[in-house]
Amino acid sequence: MQKASDPSNQATGRSFARSRLRGLQQFGRDRSGASALEFALVAVPLILLLFAILQIGLIYFANSTLENATAQGARLIRTGQAQTKSLDATSFKNEVCKNLVAMLSCANLKLDVRRFSSFSSAELTDPLDSNGNLKSKFSYDPGQGGDVVVVRAFYAWDLPTLLPTEIRMSNMKDNNRLLIATAAFRNEPFQSGTPSASK
Repeated sequence: MQKASDPSNQATGRSFARSRLRGLQQFGRDRSGASALEFALVAVPLILLLFAILQIGLIYFANSTLENATAQGARLIRTGQAQTKSLDATSFKNEVCKNLVAMLSCANLKLDVRRFSSFSSAELTDPLDSNGNLKSKFSYDPGQGGDVVVVRAFYAWDLPTLLPTEIRMSNMKDNNRLLIATAAFRNEPFQSGTPSASK
């Protein structure tokens, strides 16, 4: 029987410790697979970031489209064409919808047209109800020549449901994105029955 202080046992223990230390040092110096490991660590945040950038671009494009359609519709009111042609709310909406692109449907578009005595007296209501949903009824009053009019367009956009909720950028209760476009102006001094010339 060998004692614990036997030199052969101590030598074996030291060589085992050295070999383990050498193995750990080699493992620490080994760089194979480091790139794959580093990419695995940043892949998920990178993919989420790319999706978020794509979604911001889509939202910006959709909002620009809505603003353009609203401006074109507001021009009909400002120049008196909507009033002299006796466009009602539905007809006016159809005119605005002509300027929407395929990604936005006319069915989800809501318009609010209000007349005010001056720009300072313009008070706009919240388009969302107490439950955070878009209201269904809005006003349509294009006014007469010289009136201050505010045209607002609301579009509840159903964002792609494939994206994680963390990057959906919804601002409504039902995870939709409310797009808003506004045009405020004073009607040109057109006379009833004669729209002013476009500028």
